[in-house]
Amino acid sequence: MNFVGLDLAWGEKNQTGVAVIDTDGRLLHVGAATDDDSIAAAVAPYTDSECLVAIDAPLIVKNPTGFRPAEAQFNRDFQRFEAGARPAFTDRPEFKHPRAARIAERLGLDTDPNSASPRRAIEVYPHPATVVLFGLDKTLKYKRGPFESRHRALLQLMTLIEGLDDSTPRLRVNRSVSWVELRKRVEAATKPSHLDRDEDPVDAVICAYVGLYWYHRPQDVTIYGDHASGYIVTPSLPPDRLPETPPPAPKPRIRAPESAGPSAAVAEYAARRPALVEATAQYLELVTGLLDDAGINYLSVAARTKSVDSFAAKAERRGPDGTPLFTEPLVEVTDLIGLRVITYLREDVDTVAELLAEEMRLLDDRDMGQETAREGRWGYASRHLLVGVEGIQQPASIQVRTVLQHAWAEFEHEIRYKGSIPAAHVPDLDRRFTLAAGLLELADREFSAVRERLRTSLPETATPETTSDPRIPTPVLATYLGNRFPDAGWSRTDHYTWIAGLLLDLGIDSIDEVDTVLAGIDTEAVNAAMDYRYPAGAVRRLDDALLAIYGPEYIALEGNSHRVKLLETRLGRLHQES
Repeated sequence: MNFVGLDLAWGEKNQTGVAVIDTDGRLLHVGAATDDDSIAAAVAPYTDSECLVAIDAPLIVKNPTGFRPAEAQFNRDFQRFEAGARPAFTDRPEFKHPRAARIAERLGLDTDPNSASPRRAIEVYPHPATVVLFGLDKTLKYKRGPFESRHRALLQLMTLIEGLDDSTPRLRVNRSVSWVELRKRVEAATKPSHLDRDEDPVDAVICAYVGLYWYHRPQDVTIYGDHASGYIVTPSLPPDRLPETPPPAPKPRIRAPESAGPSAAVAEYAARRPALVEATAQYLELVTGLLDDAGINYLSVAARTKSVDSFAAKAERRGPDGTPLFTEPLVEVTDLIGLRVITYLREDVDTVAELLAEEMRLLDDRDMGQETAREGRWGYASRHLLVGVEGIQQPASIQVRTVLQHAWAEFEHEIRYKGSIPAAHVPDLDRRFTLAAGLLELADREFSAVRERLRTSLPETATPETTSDPRIPTPVLATYLGNRFPDAGWSRTDHYTWIAGLLLDLGIDSIDEVDTVLAGIDTEAVNAAMDYRYPAGAVRRLDDALLAIYGPEYIALEGNSHRVKLLETRLGRLHQES
């Protein structure tokens, strides 16, 4: 019997990890595929007879919104290990017919975990499996964060996997040439993109091992949920690591969702809230720091912790049939910590979302504007991210939108939810809000066109205003950097002023001197070393160039005292590239 692991990408353009283990724990295959055809071709030699395909992706999704029952209970056990599952629901187009289900159907696999079929597919997740298999207090952070920490974490995970040779059941990856080559590639990695390339096959090995583990030790596996509403299979947490002692049940344990009344949840939330206020401040500092470090131009970043009254109102919401919308409000209400990033332009929304997804643990990502557009209408537009970070148990909901999208959303919310609209006026107001949304979308596009026109037709120099400030004036520096780094994004106005101060500390107070200093820098080499995963702003590009030129002298400037460690990490990348 073969055990196939698929670390399934959510789109066919992204890489999917593929691994195959036999009954004796020998690693028969480890690699990657992309679209459904290449996945089917990769696993075909191993799935034509008895097989169990363990897929890291939602397999059965029936709920229109919120968490699946399996996810709610699963998160109750694993959220504190930072190994929770993101919500899957059919209102998201990708889950109307989940990709995992398509793969299973194409391979002719039975998706019922209780079936006796010799060829089956199940839903699994690598992160919680590692928590159980390796006794981790928190998941290893090899997917997000600084390159160095990701690199260490991925190598640590591979070492732990190699240690399963002494476990029951055995996993004998060390005898696989493909695994040894994969290990060498990871050890030699110098860029985040190298880790992105290799982490998926590693995850696929864990998925396959979960299938093997279930085959050999069914009594030590928990099935959260059921075939009707969706389920997750994972090695069971020991009783002393569960948040509460589960009721006795036959093996494998099938944990049904438990329901706590809203009043109990509200009381617990009130007790938790002071800690959440502290966590909110940490998220605000982190997000602001990430945006500033990237040099992204944004208007504002704001944060709030949901009030007890607001949580109570949301926890007590009911559907049209009178049933509660939330069975586990403390788990299912995901905006207990909320942040909002306001940008000037639409493309900056995507840049911010990409940056946060890269540097934080992305749990969910919804583009509300695209969802509205797919329905053939105009209306609410915003990017909604659900993220987590190491050391903070509660995830944060982050809305990213343009200033025009924000104006529409705030006014619409003010009128609809805080005003009193006579029923006779509702159709006309709906029409006017729709018209306004369409006009604002056009305005957003025009603003982007204005920036693009300026980017491609900047004057060589800008005439400075007379001032007693010895720093290079912001308009002059911004114009110069726009020409020097034409592919860079705009930076915040105060960031130009800030880096002009650093230039002055280096004894540089004119554009001619800046030009002379940068004349000898290899811009392509700096770009390669930094391996920008998003359009870095002009100030960030200058910042990295100065770091490459001056090294420790630049780090030692008083204006850099708050980010010494960050700059030292960047300097290490520059040295690796050279």
